[in-house]
Amino acid sequence: MSDLVKFDLHTHHERCGHAIGTIEDYVKQAIEFGLDFIGISDHSPFFYSEEDQLYPKIAMAKSDFQRYIDEVIRLKDKYRDQIHVLLGVESDFFPNHIDIYKEQLLKQPLDYVIGSVHYVDEENIFKKGRWDELSKQQSVKVKENYYGLIEKSARSGLFQILGHIDAMKGFYPAFSDIETEVVDRTLQIIGEQDVAIEVNTSGKTKDCGGWYPADDILERALFYHVNVTFGSDAHKPERICDDFDEVRRILKEIGYKEWCYFVEKKRIMTSL
Repeated sequence: MSDLVKFDLHTHHERCGHAIGTIEDYVKQAIEFGLDFIGISDHSPFFYSEEDQLYPKIAMAKSDFQRYIDEVIRLKDKYRDQIHVLLGVESDFFPNHIDIYKEQLLKQPLDYVIGSVHYVDEENIFKKGRWDELSKQQSVKVKENYYGLIEKSARSGLFQILGHIDAMKGFYPAFSDIETEVVDRTLQIIGEQDVAIEVNTSGKTKDCGGWYPADDILERALFYHVNVTFGSDAHKPERICDDFDEVRRILKEIGYKEWCYFVEKKRIMTSL
Protein backbone atom coordinates (compact mmCIF):
# COMPACT_ATOMS: atom_id res chain seq x y z
CA MET A 1 0.00 0.00 0.00
CA SER A 2 1.39 3.39 -1.03
CA ASP A 3 1.99 6.17 1.49
CA LEU A 4 1.48 8.72 -1.28
CA VAL A 5 -0.94 11.49 -0.36
CA LYS A 6 -2.83 12.63 -3.45
CA PHE A 7 -4.07 16.21 -3.37
CA ASP A 8 -4.94 19.21 -5.51
CA LEU A 9 -5.14 22.61 -3.83
CA HIS A 10 -6.15 24.81 -6.77
CA THR A 11 -9.62 24.45 -8.27
CA HIS A 12 -12.34 26.81 -9.41
CA HIS A 13 -16.06 26.50 -10.07
CA GLU A 14 -18.95 28.30 -11.70
CA ARG A 15 -19.19 31.17 -9.18
CA CYS A 16 -16.18 32.95 -10.69
CA GLY A 17 -17.91 33.19 -14.07
CA HIS A 18 -15.29 31.43 -16.18
CA ALA A 19 -15.24 27.89 -14.79
CA ILE A 20 -17.61 24.96 -15.28
CA GLY A 21 -19.36 22.95 -12.58
CA THR A 22 -20.46 23.27 -8.98
CA ILE A 23 -18.19 22.81 -5.99
CA GLU A 24 -19.84 19.46 -5.35
CA ASP A 25 -19.00 18.39 -8.91
CA TYR A 26 -15.32 18.92 -8.08
CA VAL A 27 -15.59 17.03 -4.80
CA LYS A 28 -17.29 14.06 -6.46
CA GLN A 29 -14.72 14.02 -9.27
CA ALA A 30 -11.88 14.13 -6.75
CA ILE A 31 -13.36 11.15 -4.94
CA GLU A 32 -13.64 9.27 -8.24
CA PHE A 33 -9.99 10.09 -8.98
CA GLY A 34 -8.92 8.74 -5.59
CA LEU A 35 -7.70 11.98 -4.01
CA ASP A 36 -7.08 12.23 -0.28
CA PHE A 37 -7.52 16.04 -0.24
CA ILE A 38 -9.34 18.36 -2.62
CA GLY A 39 -8.81 22.09 -2.18
CA ILE A 40 -11.56 24.46 -3.25
CA SER A 41 -9.97 27.80 -4.04
CA ASP A 42 -12.15 29.99 -6.19
CA HIS A 43 -11.27 33.60 -7.02
CA SER A 44 -11.98 35.94 -4.13
CA PRO A 45 -14.21 38.94 -4.82
CA PHE A 46 -12.69 42.30 -5.63
CA PHE A 47 -13.13 43.41 -2.04
CA TYR A 48 -11.82 46.92 -2.65
CA SER A 49 -14.52 47.76 -5.18
CA GLU A 50 -17.73 49.57 -4.30
CA GLU A 51 -19.46 47.34 -6.86
CA ASP A 52 -20.76 43.98 -5.68
CA GLN A 53 -19.27 42.13 -8.64
CA LEU A 54 -16.70 44.28 -10.40
CA TYR A 55 -15.78 41.72 -13.09
CA PRO A 56 -18.51 39.02 -13.39
CA LYS A 57 -16.39 36.86 -15.70
CA ILE A 58 -13.35 36.91 -13.39
CA ALA A 59 -14.42 36.58 -9.75
CA MET A 60 -17.45 36.00 -7.54
CA ALA A 61 -19.57 38.79 -6.11
CA LYS A 62 -18.83 40.12 -2.65
CA SER A 63 -22.36 39.16 -1.64
CA ASP A 64 -21.66 35.56 -2.68
CA PHE A 65 -18.47 35.09 -0.65
CA GLN A 66 -20.09 33.96 2.60
CA ARG A 67 -22.29 31.53 0.67
CA TYR A 68 -19.12 30.12 -0.90
CA ILE A 69 -17.54 29.63 2.54
CA ASP A 70 -20.70 28.04 3.94
CA GLU A 71 -21.05 25.67 0.99
CA VAL A 72 -17.50 24.36 1.26
CA ILE A 73 -17.93 23.85 5.02
CA ARG A 74 -21.15 21.93 4.37
CA LEU A 75 -19.41 19.73 1.80
CA LYS A 76 -16.49 19.16 4.18
CA ASP A 77 -18.94 17.56 6.55
CA LYS A 78 -21.03 15.76 3.93
CA TYR A 79 -18.04 13.96 2.40
CA ARG A 80 -15.82 13.70 5.48
CA ASP A 81 -15.82 9.88 5.32
CA GLN A 82 -14.71 9.86 1.67
CA ILE A 83 -12.30 12.76 1.22
CA HIS A 84 -10.84 15.76 3.04
CA VAL A 85 -12.36 18.90 1.52
CA LEU A 86 -10.16 21.93 2.13
CA LEU A 87 -11.49 25.48 2.22
CA GLY A 88 -9.18 27.74 0.29
CA VAL A 89 -9.37 30.83 -1.84
CA GLU A 90 -7.24 32.34 -4.59
CA SER A 91 -6.80 35.98 -3.76
CA ASP A 92 -5.47 38.69 -6.01
CA PHE A 93 -2.62 40.70 -4.57
CA PHE A 94 -3.12 44.46 -4.66
CA PRO A 95 -0.59 46.11 -2.32
CA ASN A 96 -2.70 49.23 -1.98
CA HIS A 97 -5.67 47.17 -0.77
CA ILE A 98 -3.93 44.51 1.32
CA ASP A 99 -5.62 45.67 4.55
CA ILE A 100 -9.09 45.20 3.04
CA TYR A 101 -8.19 41.69 1.90
CA LYS A 102 -6.74 40.81 5.30
CA GLU A 103 -9.89 42.07 7.01
CA GLN A 104 -12.09 39.90 4.81
CA LEU A 105 -9.95 36.75 4.63
CA LEU A 106 -8.45 36.45 8.10
CA LYS A 107 -11.87 36.21 9.74
CA GLN A 108 -12.80 33.12 7.72
CA PRO A 109 -11.91 29.52 8.68
CA LEU A 110 -9.70 29.06 5.63
CA ASP A 111 -7.27 26.18 5.32
CA TYR A 112 -5.04 28.29 3.07
CA VAL A 113 -4.94 31.34 0.83
CA ILE A 114 -3.26 31.31 -2.57
CA GLY A 115 -1.85 34.73 -3.41
CA SER A 116 -1.70 35.41 -7.13
CA VAL A 117 -0.52 38.42 -9.07
CA HIS A 118 -2.87 38.87 -12.01
CA TYR A 119 -2.36 42.60 -12.62
CA VAL A 120 0.88 44.42 -13.40
CA ASP A 121 0.94 48.11 -14.25
CA GLU A 122 -2.87 48.00 -14.03
CA GLU A 123 -3.17 45.46 -16.87
CA ASN A 124 -4.08 41.80 -16.66
CA ILE A 125 -1.01 39.59 -17.10
CA PHE A 126 -2.90 37.47 -19.64
CA LYS A 127 -3.85 40.43 -21.83
CA LYS A 128 -2.81 39.50 -25.33
CA GLY A 129 -0.85 42.23 -27.05
CA ARG A 130 0.45 43.92 -23.89
CA TRP A 131 3.99 43.09 -25.03
CA ASP A 132 3.55 44.40 -28.57
CA GLU A 133 6.07 47.11 -29.50
CA LEU A 134 7.77 47.14 -26.10
CA SER A 135 11.51 47.68 -26.25
CA LYS A 136 13.85 45.19 -24.60
CA GLN A 137 14.36 47.62 -21.74
CA GLN A 138 10.62 48.10 -21.27
CA SER A 139 10.07 44.32 -21.27
CA VAL A 140 12.66 43.91 -18.53
CA LYS A 141 10.90 46.61 -16.52
CA VAL A 142 7.53 44.87 -16.82
CA LYS A 143 9.05 41.56 -15.70
CA GLU A 144 10.76 43.26 -12.76
CA ASN A 145 7.51 44.97 -11.78
CA TYR A 146 5.75 41.59 -11.88
CA TYR A 147 8.28 39.93 -9.61
CA GLY A 148 8.36 42.99 -7.39
CA LEU A 149 4.67 42.40 -6.69
CA ILE A 150 5.32 38.71 -6.02
CA GLU A 151 8.06 39.72 -3.54
CA LYS A 152 5.60 42.01 -1.75
CA SER A 153 2.96 39.28 -1.70
CA ALA A 154 5.47 36.93 -0.07
CA ARG A 155 6.16 39.53 2.62
CA SER A 156 2.48 40.36 3.22
CA GLY A 157 1.84 37.57 5.72
CA LEU A 158 -1.54 36.77 4.15
CA PHE A 159 -0.65 33.85 1.91
CA GLN A 160 0.38 30.26 2.55
CA ILE A 161 0.92 29.64 -1.18
CA LEU A 162 1.97 31.87 -4.07
CA GLY A 163 0.13 31.04 -7.27
CA HIS A 164 1.65 30.43 -10.72
CA ILE A 165 4.75 32.59 -10.24
CA ASP A 166 5.69 32.83 -13.93
CA ALA A 167 2.17 32.94 -15.39
CA MET A 168 2.99 36.08 -17.36
CA LYS A 169 4.45 33.70 -19.93
CA GLY A 170 0.96 32.25 -20.50
CA PHE A 171 0.27 34.05 -23.77
CA TYR A 172 3.81 35.35 -24.21
CA PRO A 173 6.30 32.45 -24.04
CA ALA A 174 9.20 34.85 -24.70
CA PHE A 175 8.65 36.18 -21.17
CA SER A 176 10.82 33.34 -19.88
CA ASP A 177 13.76 34.54 -21.97
CA ILE A 178 13.77 38.11 -20.65
CA GLU A 179 17.02 38.24 -18.70
CA THR A 180 16.94 39.77 -15.23
CA GLU A 181 18.21 38.79 -11.79
CA VAL A 182 14.84 39.60 -10.23
CA VAL A 183 13.63 35.97 -10.33
CA ASP A 184 16.46 34.78 -8.08
CA ARG A 185 15.95 37.67 -5.68
CA THR A 186 12.24 36.89 -5.51
CA LEU A 187 12.84 33.19 -4.85
CA GLN A 188 15.29 34.05 -2.09
CA ILE A 189 12.68 36.27 -0.42
CA ILE A 190 9.99 33.60 -0.78
CA GLY A 191 12.33 31.14 0.91
CA GLU A 192 13.15 33.57 3.70
CA GLN A 193 9.45 34.29 4.26
CA ASP A 194 8.72 30.54 4.32
CA VAL A 195 5.86 30.72 1.83
CA ALA A 196 5.20 27.80 -0.53
CA ILE A 197 4.87 28.04 -4.30
CA GLU A 198 2.62 25.85 -6.37
CA VAL A 199 3.42 23.78 -9.40
CA ASN A 200 0.40 24.80 -11.45
CA THR A 201 -0.30 22.57 -14.44
CA SER A 202 -2.76 24.91 -16.15
CA GLY A 203 0.05 26.56 -18.12
CA LYS A 204 -0.19 23.63 -20.54
CA THR A 205 -3.56 25.05 -21.64
CA LYS A 206 -2.00 28.39 -22.65
CA ASP A 207 0.33 29.40 -25.49
CA CYS A 208 3.42 28.67 -23.38
CA GLY A 209 2.44 25.00 -23.28
CA GLY A 210 4.16 24.27 -19.96
CA TRP A 211 3.57 24.32 -16.24
CA TYR A 212 3.96 27.31 -13.94
CA PRO A 213 6.74 27.71 -12.98
CA ALA A 214 9.23 26.33 -15.47
CA ASP A 215 11.66 23.61 -14.40
CA ASP A 216 14.62 25.99 -14.20
CA ILE A 217 12.71 28.16 -11.70
CA LEU A 218 11.87 25.07 -9.66
CA GLU A 219 15.57 24.17 -9.59
CA ARG A 220 16.44 27.62 -8.27
CA ALA A 221 13.55 27.49 -5.80
CA LEU A 222 15.03 24.31 -4.33
CA PHE A 223 18.36 26.13 -3.94
CA TYR A 224 16.59 28.84 -1.93
CA HIS A 225 14.75 26.25 0.21
CA VAL A 226 11.31 27.12 -1.14
CA ASN A 227 8.61 24.54 -0.40
CA VAL A 228 6.35 23.44 -3.22
CA THR A 229 2.77 22.24 -3.48
CA PHE A 230 0.50 21.08 -6.30
CA GLY A 231 -2.45 22.75 -8.01
CA SER A 232 -4.09 21.93 -11.30
CA ASP A 233 -5.93 25.27 -11.44
CA ALA A 234 -8.82 23.21 -12.81
CA HIS A 235 -11.69 25.18 -14.30
CA LYS A 236 -13.57 21.98 -15.15
CA PRO A 237 -13.80 18.90 -12.92
CA GLU A 238 -12.01 16.50 -15.27
CA ARG A 239 -8.79 18.54 -15.01
CA ILE A 240 -8.44 17.83 -11.28
CA CYS A 241 -4.94 16.52 -10.46
CA ASP A 242 -3.88 16.90 -14.10
CA ASP A 243 -0.23 15.75 -14.49
CA PHE A 244 0.06 15.00 -10.76
CA ASP A 245 2.30 11.95 -11.26
CA GLU A 246 4.42 13.69 -13.89
CA VAL A 247 4.96 16.67 -11.59
CA ARG A 248 6.05 14.29 -8.82
CA ARG A 249 8.52 12.65 -11.19
CA ILE A 250 10.04 15.95 -12.33
CA LEU A 251 10.29 17.32 -8.79
CA LYS A 252 12.12 14.19 -7.67
CA GLU A 253 14.48 14.48 -10.64
CA ILE A 254 15.20 18.09 -9.67
CA GLY A 255 16.03 16.97 -6.13
CA TYR A 256 12.93 17.59 -4.05
CA LYS A 257 12.16 14.93 -1.44
CA GLU A 258 8.76 16.19 -0.31
CA TRP A 259 6.03 18.70 -0.97
CA CYS A 260 3.20 20.12 1.12
CA TYR A 261 -0.47 20.81 1.59
CA PHE A 262 -2.26 22.90 4.22
CA VAL A 263 -4.91 22.19 6.85
CA GLU A 264 -6.09 25.07 9.03
CA LYS A 265 -3.12 27.03 7.66
CA LYS A 266 -0.68 24.48 9.06
CA ARG A 267 1.78 23.21 6.47
CA ILE A 268 1.95 19.44 6.25
CA MET A 269 4.94 17.96 4.47
CA THR A 270 4.52 14.66 2.66
CA SER A 271 6.91 12.50 0.65
CA LEU A 272 6.96 12.75 -3.11
